[in-house]
Amino acid sequence: MDRREFLKVTGAGALTLFLSGCGINAVSGDKKAGAAPSAGSAEAKPGGVSNGKKMKIVVLCGSPHKAGTSALLADKFIEGAQAAGHEVFRFNAAFEDINPCRGCDACGMNGPCVIQDAISAKLIQKLVDCDMVALVTPLYYYGFSAQIKTVIDRFYSRTASIHKKKSMLMATAWNSADITFNALQEHYNTLVRYMEWQDVGRVLGYGCGSRSAIEGSEFPEQAFRIGKSL
Repeated sequence: MDRREFLKVTGAGALTLFLSGCGINAVSGDKKAGAAPSAGSAEAKPGGVSNGKKMKIVVLCGSPHKAGTSALLADKFIEGAQAAGHEVFRFNAAFEDINPCRGCDACGMNGPCVIQDAISAKLIQKLVDCDMVALVTPLYYYGFSAQIKTVIDRFYSRTASIHKKKSMLMATAWNSADITFNALQEHYNTLVRYMEWQDVGRVLGYGCGSRSAIEGSEFPEQAFRIGKSL
């Protein structure tokens, strides 16, 4: 397949669910990254994203801490999604045998990767078959962790087959400045446009530098609610 075809990106005009400090808010897709959500909140309609159908969801976790802050968001999201009847596959990148893309182009963007590791053996077909991809990461230097970025780069071998999925972003950070998630959101927004994904929600955990901090926040419950509302 001609790679030029994949350099075309589509506008993000649809409404998405954005989860931040005060609950679930509906905001337009052109909202600036890092901006506070609108004051009015609206509970997500159960089954609204899946149209009442059971989905296959892949949760990609990038934390090197099994009991870390972003891991808790993944736990709660999965709990909610499974309670709603969806099938969930979790891939903890930091604890798997994974390797970075070599840029060899042997796959031609639509074939087997020459690297035989956990991404090839366990993950890639799950991504091809799924309805939704959830990216879960701690914020490292204002971006994705190296572990989850390694997985994202390996999407290359199945670019066409991973297009047009639903997606969401969950992330945690120590600091609470208004710029905290700007760069991460811009990266995610660009990925969503390039992959022609439908962004269905975000949980951005400001001020969650420790397990106790996030456990005392509303973010885990937000992750649970969006999972259950799919």
